[in-house]
Amino acid sequence: MARLSIATYNVNSVRSRIPSLTRWLNDNRVDLLCLQETKVQDSEFDPAFFHDLGYTVAFRGQKATAGVAIASRAPLTDVRIGFGDGEEPDDGPRLIRGRLGDLLVINTYVPQGKALDHPDYAYKLRFFGRIRALLDRETSPREPVVWVGDLNVAPTDRDVTHPENKRDHVCFHEDVKEVFEAVRRWGLVDVFRKHRPGEGEFSFFDYRVKDSLARNIGWRIDHVLATESLAEKSVDSWVDRLPRSWDRPSDHTPVVAVFDR
Repeated sequence: MARLSIATYNVNSVRSRIPSLTRWLNDNRVDLLCLQETKVQDSEFDPAFFHDLGYTVAFRGQKATAGVAIASRAPLTDVRIGFGDGEEPDDGPRLIRGRLGDLLVINTYVPQGKALDHPDYAYKLRFFGRIRALLDRETSPREPVVWVGDLNVAPTDRDVTHPENKRDHVCFHEDVKEVFEAVRRWGLVDVFRKHRPGEGEFSFFDYRVKDSLARNIGWRIDHVLATESLAEKSVDSWVDRLPRSWDRPSDHTPVVAVFDR
């Protein structure tokens, strides 16, 4: 039986995070690394960095905002960018997917939403609906599928510090939690929660909150979700807080899941 490790990491600028990525990948030779907020247009993305570390990489980005990538130790096949559903925007810099053998890997950077009355929030809700439609269109809950990324939703009170103060936040409002749950009900298991049911574990620590990491004031908005047959083969999942403590960190930190397949 082969072991497969998958990590999701919002790097908040891939070029700024090269030292952290080098250090983390040298210590954590994950099979798949899914990145969000690479913040670089394709012509300036450096695949050689990943190649030198033993990874192939597929990516789509744009200047200054968004951007997604999948780095894999084995070549991906059937790589697709964006939704491909005929709607605009197709949102390539927010969605990339590919296959590793029979495993479908979907990596997304869901819009944050800005404010409940902002058009970006309505678009965010629609984004989740488009994910559900993509799953219906391209795969089945009976197949091995993993959906990862910065999904910009904290699904339960356990997933955010002081939830009583966050009810109207765009990442915690009942509307966004419901559309996220509608996708999950398609047949996806929260792999992290399978192994870590307790409180106080977060993947995002806001720069603007003084000593947020040390005080453990955060959000769990970065996720690894898998179809039931794949989730049953998961052996562990965790948040690696260490990179958030390094020099010039991202405000997010990696979430890792390991499967025996």
